[in-house]
Amino acid sequence: MAQLSAPTPLLVTHVTDGFDCGEPLLNDWLKKRALKNENSGASRTFVVCQDNHVMGYYVLATGSVMHKQAPRKVRRNMPEPVPVMILGRLAVSKHMQSTGIGRGLLRDAILRTLGVSKQAGIKALLVHALSDAAHKFYLQCGFIESPLDTMVLMITLNDAERHL
Repeated sequence: MAQLSAPTPLLVTHVTDGFDCGEPLLNDWLKKRALKNENSGASRTFVVCQDNHVMGYYVLATGSVMHKQAPRKVRRNMPEPVPVMILGRLAVSKHMQSTGIGRGLLRDAILRTLGVSKQAGIKALLVHALSDAAHKFYLQCGFIESPLDTMVLMITLNDAERHL
């Protein structure tokens, strides 16, 4: 079995057709929207591959969150709205789940976000969990729930850096 690549930006040469994480929404987005969003500048997708076949991916985009949506730790001493990096999606192929790839992808997303935060203001990383399992994963990784929607979770970059 070939080794996994390090996370790299999605290219047209990456094979996405066979990707199946068990969540049709995430599968379809990778296959139908990821490259379009890359080309338009709406988001950036990073993939890990085995023989050029995508085994996992995550998506980053900049955004903001209103104070009322942010946990106190995120909104404290921050302007309205609070600048955040959005982890739009994170998915791992079914046969590669529970191998640490998801945590590795999250770690890479945090490192890239920390890099961007040295050039532009970003207080936290924000994610919308699509399932109870995803919600549990992010809580275990140090994220905290939004006071308005428990499926929206955030982690300050200071806390994220400590969790690396």
